[in-house]
Amino acid sequence: MQHSRFYRRFNLFLERHLPEGLFPRALIILVAPMVLLQTIMTGLILDRHSDNVTRILARSFARDISLLVQLYEESDKTAAAVARIEQLANTRLALGLTIQRNGVLPEPLPQPWFSFVDTRLTRYLTVETGKPFWIDSQGNEGFVDIRVEVEKGTVFRLLTRENRARATSTVLLLLLMLLSSVLLLGIATVFLRKQIRPIADLAAAAKSFGTGRDIGDFRPRGAREVRQAGEAFLDMRDRIAKQVEQRTAMLAGVSHDLRTILTRFRLELAFLGDGPKVTPLKEDVEEMQRMLEAYMAFVKGDGGEKASEVELLSLVQAAARTVERGERKIAIDLPQGRMLRVKPNAFRRLVINLLGNAVRHAKNVWVSGVVGDRLLTLSVDDDGPGIPADKRADAFRPFVRLDDARNLDETGTGLGLAIALDIARAHGGDLRLEDSPRGGLRAVVQIPV
Repeated sequence: MQHSRFYRRFNLFLERHLPEGLFPRALIILVAPMVLLQTIMTGLILDRHSDNVTRILARSFARDISLLVQLYEESDKTAAAVARIEQLANTRLALGLTIQRNGVLPEPLPQPWFSFVDTRLTRYLTVETGKPFWIDSQGNEGFVDIRVEVEKGTVFRLLTRENRARATSTVLLLLLMLLSSVLLLGIATVFLRKQIRPIADLAAAAKSFGTGRDIGDFRPRGAREVRQAGEAFLDMRDRIAKQVEQRTAMLAGVSHDLRTILTRFRLELAFLGDGPKVTPLKEDVEEMQRMLEAYMAFVKGDGGEKASEVELLSLVQAAARTVERGERKIAIDLPQGRMLRVKPNAFRRLVINLLGNAVRHAKNVWVSGVVGDRLLTLSVDDDGPGIPADKRADAFRPFVRLDDARNLDETGTGLGLAIALDIARAHGGDLRLEDSPRGGLRAVVQIPV
């Protein structure tokens, strides 16, 4: 139980802080282990390198000091002999030797933490010289100060550069490892981008198809699984296109046959003339014609209409002129000259349905819209009775007529909002109903542009 709770929290943390895109996520998955592994390996390599080199240098340094001590002990210890030893130590071995007469060792210093050179030198000087000594690796920056009491009153002081006793420079190694890491990451990034791009192209093609736009010359490519997904998408597109084509052909035939029958009805009624019994029949035929057109419009959807560039303001103004009745005017607040790529006839039908419902049940109607973040938000507000919140979902159901008939189209079939919603979703958007700040109902259409 505790494990599952921790796992959920960890997943929530990752979802909250990881980037949303597949490419940056995949790059993090690739880079994070590589950086961690490279850091660990670099630390281990540098540690082993420093330890090995320091051990070798410290042993060599201790042996050089032991050699000087041995030379001194085997000499006659005259001033000339001491001078020769100093000259050999300083010119040939570069040890910085000073032989102090009547000298004594300073008080021992506390050994620094994590000082490998002190530890190594202490061990090797003890083994190689067997003499009392004193070490200071911190007092003179860049130098190691060693003093060895060769005999009572004689002290060898060696002020030697620290690179003689320990490894001090790993810049070149670090630089090589850094360059190799950058090179490998660069190659991995290029390769990863090539693998992600087909997925992005597939997503863009699916989005274009979902909004009724042409997908262009999309061709599946990339890894096998991505190609399979792309081929499945193209097969799905072809099947949907074929079904739409078949449905359109069927509806065209049904519409033709029904219109033929209605035309015969009109002709027969025309021969009967006008009268109190004929007029209701003519009205019924006209009502049947309008209902037939509404049903066909709902089932047909956008009818395979192609998207094109239209001006938003002109389209809404034309729709408003179609539905305005008497003194009921529609106030329009939209940016002038804003072009949209939509299916003109379908989008006009959507606007007409929304405005028609608003005009039918309200005295005042307002239309406003903004475009931001590649999204058109079109709002239709009215001051009518509105629709209760618990009935708004039913308002979009086909053939469902609410009590106040706010979801009707011009034929009164209960398809007004259903058709509008279908058209909005065919453009890759959505339609929702809200309470209007004007006191009535607000219909909000959001469509990607």
